[in-house]
Amino acid sequence: MYGLTRSEVGLLRRLSTPDKVQRYLDALTYNVEKDGDTVRSPRRVIRDRTAHCAEGAFLAAAAFRLSGRPPLLVDLEADNDDDHVLAVYRDRGLWGSVATSKFSGLRFRGPVYRTVRELVMSYFEDYFNWDGDRTLRAYSRPLSLARFDRINWMTAEDDLWPVVEWLTVAHHTPLLPRTVASRLPRVDRRSYRAGVLGAPKH
Repeated sequence: MYGLTRSEVGLLRRLSTPDKVQRYLDALTYNVEKDGDTVRSPRRVIRDRTAHCAEGAFLAAAAFRLSGRPPLLVDLEADNDDDHVLAVYRDRGLWGSVATSKFSGLRFRGPVYRTVRELVMSYFEDYFNWDGDRTLRAYSRPLSLARFDRINWMTAEDDLWPVVEWLTVAHHTPLLPRTVASRLPRVDRRSYRAGVLGAPKH
């Protein structure tokens, strides 16, 4: 099954709902490696028990695939901040997402959003950098990891840089005009403290 071992298949099949996938990701150590950054496959995430946002999204997409959902990602593009990757899903025509992040507000969303844009906008207030600037600016359409089956994205030992490069160059739809973005207020102190609660040191 996609080159996975029996134990890997068993684990991913146990992650049979988006909330179970999110709980699994929340139990991992957040990957804060700086030198020699990694882009682990789901196999390596399972083995190493660590993931940053892209690695967590790949793991979630693999679990979705084994439960019969398409392995879809949405890339969120930021200004003066890291981009963020979501594994997205639909239930009864409504969108939700699973994600891992240093910031507490950039993780799970239940399937209550009529469009991908609605889903993405639910991240706007919680998407800020260490200086407290609101930084979310654009998003991609849902993109299927199935196109990378040729490099065995679910089990590869090599870093998945081709996937990251693909997410980077994909068309992104702007969320707000530049004139509005330049006048956004910083996040208030209380929201900032809530957002970075439990965050690893950067």
